[in-house]
Amino acid sequence: MDLIYWQDVGKTGLVVTGLVIGLASLFQLSSVTMLSYLCISIMCLTFPLRLYYKLLELIRKIPEGVHPFQSYIGDDSSLTDEETVLVVEEVVLMIAFAVTEIKRLLFIDSIMDSIKFVVLLYVLTYMGITTNGLTLVIVGVICVFSLPLFYKQMQGRMKRISKAVRGLLRKIKNLFKMLYSKLRPSPATTPATTATPTPAPKHKHKSK
Repeated sequence: MDLIYWQDVGKTGLVVTGLVIGLASLFQLSSVTMLSYLCISIMCLTFPLRLYYKLLELIRKIPEGVHPFQSYIGDDSSLTDEETVLVVEEVVLMIAFAVTEIKRLLFIDSIMDSIKFVVLLYVLTYMGITTNGLTLVIVGVICVFSLPLFYKQMQGRMKRISKAVRGLLRKIKNLFKMLYSKLRPSPATTPATTATPTPAPKHKHKSK
């Protein structure tokens, strides 16, 4: 989070520049070649410095056993048993959740969610035609390191804008409701018709 919010500008700038240059280099080189070049570049810096310290140790300028990268070598980055169990549980839960959601979308558990998923896939087909996955990864890296900081700096203004937009939408909705209530035809009043009783037919009696 410190890197994303640019707490240390130099460190974040170095990370972003390295990521973008490394990903852009993958357009021309393979990932194995890039990894090899990265390791060689690091060793081109660390090897001369290690030889320099060894030379100073030989001429008694520094005490014996001083290593320039002892802090990196001695840093224990291994996980404990509890941390390993927690990491494995989180990974398994994420995979299970992803599989459940994909099955739910593919087999139409919710019609609206499946329609949204189809639209997303259709848009991704066009994105796949115009761009490739590496370009999307580069854009994603740039967005990760730019959008959170932009939102943090513009948070107050964006809240005011969203509040004004919600108020405008509420007014428009109320206006449409009022127009609809005025233009809606009132139910026709049907007059009550009183049924007049029909006189009973008179039977004529024949005289004998």
